[in-house]
Amino acid sequence: MDRVVQAWVTGWVVSRGAAPPERQPWGFTVDVGQIAHVSRHVFEALGEGVDEQLVRKVAGGVTGAGVWLKVFHDPEVVGGWLGEGWWVDPEPGYLMTVPLAGAESGRTHLPEGYRKRVWSVGGVTRMLLTAPDGSLAARGQTAPTGATAVFDQIETAPAHRRMGLGSVVMHTLQAEAAASGAETGVLAGTPAGRALYEALGWHVNAPLTSAKFVGRDAG
Repeated sequence: MDRVVQAWVTGWVVSRGAAPPERQPWGFTVDVGQIAHVSRHVFEALGEGVDEQLVRKVAGGVTGAGVWLKVFHDPEVVGGWLGEGWWVDPEPGYLMTVPLAGAESGRTHLPEGYRKRVWSVGGVTRMLLTAPDGSLAARGQTAPTGATAVFDQIETAPAHRRMGLGSVVMHTLQAEAAASGAETGVLAGTPAGRALYEALGWHVNAPLTSAKFVGRDAG
């Protein structure tokens, strides 16, 4: 399972233009370079394999606001391991995977008036769906890195949900990733996205806790 986490980290840095990951005894550190997201520490273990003392140690060493932790365990568990100054997203994310074989099949038909555009720059393939009035309807991107491809920033605008656009985005990006030679798709999904991904054959490998250090005197 540690290879899934490594695949996610490797593809995520390509997708977001972040710094190459630095290997740590417990996982990876990635510099992102944004005020609210300076860097992130990603733990490699999944579920019950996560070491509480390691998480406490790494979290305890964080002193700067904007540093994130990504831990593949439930938020209600991980939240109890973190000290003062940590904000924990109460909703879990999900580390998910899917075989990409046969990804060329699936829904790609758009409602009348909608437009699709797909382009690749810097190793990242992006997809945009626009509504008849030209506004953004849905989007997503994928970063193939060898045998795996990370799917990222999948989003459907509220006014255009329940029209099957998410399926169009995912089927298209999965086909693009498969055509590049990737065999397995990897993503970190939200609770809202999980139902869509599972309907398309994705499997949950582990829950994901996202926590951000906001400073011990914040609030």
